[in-house]
This record gives sequence, C-alpha cells and structure tokens, in this order.
Amino acid sequence: MYRSLTYVVDVTQMREPTFLILTALAGGPRHGYGIIQEVAQLSATRVKLLPGTLYTALDRLTAQALVEPDREEVVDGRLRRYYRLTPAGLDALTTETARLRELATAAETRLRALRPRTA
Repeated sequence: MYRSLTYVVDVTQMREPTFLILTALAGGPRHGYGIIQEVAQLSATRVKLLPGTLYTALDRLTAQALVEPDREEVVDGRLRRYYRLTPAGLDALTTETARLRELATAAETRLRALRPRTA
C-alpha cells in the first residue's frame, strides 16, 4: 500500500526575507531603501530584496500588524515612509529567533557527533 507523506508546517514559521525585514526593523524605524540595505548587510549580501518584493512584504506585514508606518518625510522631492516593528512584530521575531536557535542547536549537536574525536 502506498501512502503519501504529509509535512505539517507551523503557519507561524517565517520565510527568510520576512525574518530579515523584521530583524532590520528591530534596530529602529527604517525607510524602504534602508531596509533593503540592512537586509543585505544582515545576510552578507546573500539576500537582495527588490523594491517590489519589499513593498509587497511590508504591505502584508502591515496587514498582519507586525509592522506599521512610523513617519513620512520628503527628501529631494520624494516621499520617504519609515516603518517600525509593532509589539506583535517583536513577539513574532522573538518566537522565530528561538525556533531557529533550537534548530541550529540540534544540528550542531548532530554535527559534533559526526566529527572524529581527537586524543
């Protein structure tokens, strides 16, 4: 008898770009380009957010009440909107950080067991 495997993923598990956006905002309010730069720095340039991707994510995170607009200012004739982490966003980031730490600890434990012991 063939049985398909079903993987259950906790809906609170974040995708990496979301985690990095929230982490960037944990350092204080930032405007879009500032978030893009901070995410690139946090990920050692491995994650490069495009503006369309970022603003779609910010709209979703705002709808989920994880981030909110902080203030707006005009710079060189262009509107610059700053975003900040909400208390719910801080809670979500804290929970995800703990989840990732647990996974990393489990992986490190298993990797140590594979390494040859030195005398």
